[in-house]
Amino acid sequence: MNVTLLRTIAADASRSRRIVVATLGLTQILAWGSTYYLPAVLAKPIALDTGWPLAWVIGGLSIGLLIAGFISPKVGRAIHQHGGRPVVALSSAVFALGLVALATATVLPVYLAAWSVLGIAMAMGLYDAVFATLGGLYGAAARTSITAVTIFAGFAGTLCWPFSAALVGLWGWRVTCLIYAGLHLTIALPGHLLFIPRSIPPPSEPSQDGVTTHILSSGASVASQQTQLFLFVMIATSLMIGAAITSVMTVHLLSILEARGKTLSATIALAALIGPSQVGARVYEITLGQRFHPTWTFLTAGCLMAGGVTVLLVAFPLVAVGLMLYGAGVGIMTIAKGTLPLAVFGASRYPIVVGRLALPSLVAQAVAPTIAAFLLVRRGGTSEVLRILAYAALLNVILILALRFAAGRPVRLQQPFNC
Repeated sequence: MNVTLLRTIAADASRSRRIVVATLGLTQILAWGSTYYLPAVLAKPIALDTGWPLAWVIGGLSIGLLIAGFISPKVGRAIHQHGGRPVVALSSAVFALGLVALATATVLPVYLAAWSVLGIAMAMGLYDAVFATLGGLYGAAARTSITAVTIFAGFAGTLCWPFSAALVGLWGWRVTCLIYAGLHLTIALPGHLLFIPRSIPPPSEPSQDGVTTHILSSGASVASQQTQLFLFVMIATSLMIGAAITSVMTVHLLSILEARGKTLSATIALAALIGPSQVGARVYEITLGQRFHPTWTFLTAGCLMAGGVTVLLVAFPLVAVGLMLYGAGVGIMTIAKGTLPLAVFGASRYPIVVGRLALPSLVAQAVAPTIAAFLLVRRGGTSEVLRILAYAALLNVILILALRFAAGRPVRLQQPFNC
């Protein structure tokens, strides 16, 4: 009888987790599609309709990312104290508010202020907050759930770009923003409230499951504050470099490929290889990658990104191969962003750590494309940008190797630290 009851409870918990993952995965598609991927389709229609400079129209996203970066540490603390359910639910309302403000903006300052509101929503409702929510719910066992959510979200651009384009073609950019706002209120908000459970105390950390609170092995002495801070800085720096690379590639890839002689139709077809590569790499991670510690996941992601960007620089005829390598690296890097801090610092303060790690990455995402844009207009700027990206990616591989070497001795990292 007791065995049957335990099996029933385990089955119910498994079903509940699948519902949570599906809910967050679907709402992540909406959250990314209505913010990060929105300017790719709406920027030119907005500029043509309003007469605002295109650079400022696109710059709204950069403002949003900056706001998100500075808000993220506070969001992490809120999730740590109150759980992720109220935070991600509130994000749906804030997404809707920002999109309504965007749709009704008639002057540029109001448009930019709307992106500031969306920046607050992004801090509360994109990957970092969702990863923190899953970590708070499932503790060290959250790795599979984090990976599964990223598989869903990997389809955000694939689904939302054509959806946004169709809406703009039918009703214009303002109605498109209002429709996205309605979807946040009618789908995402109820989904978060109905299907995300309240915060549960994380389970005790397992000693040997591949995702423990130890960096390389299970028995260890307590780490010093200095060691924890050192590892935090290394991880934050590596994630920041990765975020800068991906933001530049996301914003400027089509321009880079066209500058190297590809037609517009060819560049779009080639860029479309990135999405399936991301999803394929994430499927690999959820099926086979669970056997390895997240430090190996992190290193694999860094190597794939470096290899992809280097191929674009030195072997451009193999551009398709380079983009698939790069896409796979980005897909796995997103998973490492969520699972590595959980494995290194443990579940008890995971939301706080994730919030702090998000700050430099989001700032890099906001600033790097603007710097790259200035370089691209110079003669030979395309090669210069690719060279900088390749050097940065190789530097990141070295940094990740150093991180693993620094963690070479067994270290247990559960004590709180200030950073």
